[in-house]
Amino acid sequence: MTNPDPLDAAFAALANPTRRAILARLAEGQATVNTLAEPFDMSLPAISKHIRVLEDAGLITRGRDAQFRPCTLNAEPLRAVAHWTDQYRHIWDARFDVMDTIITEIKDNKDD
Repeated sequence: MTNPDPLDAAFAALANPTRRAILARLAEGQATVNTLAEPFDMSLPAISKHIRVLEDAGLITRGRDAQFRPCTLNAEPLRAVAHWTDQYRHIWDARFDVMDTIITEIKDNKDD
């Protein structure tokens, strides 16, 4: 099932730790489904479902190399996620600055 909104599809795909681990592996270079499945304690069909979700979200592409269909990372949807989250960076930065001030005050009070 494909999601009509690419950002929604990317976030849905990224919501699963197995899929994030697969993307991390693909960031190192292309890999076959069998190679991607090696570190996981799950069936090949289960890994294939995860790969299908990533492919439907546009996060990976599958090519053809003889009888193999290697997977490759497609970073473009990740750029959209990064752009969306960057809109809120100023909020996080401000909150971290406040938290840093509070922590400094607490440390200073303990030293007194």
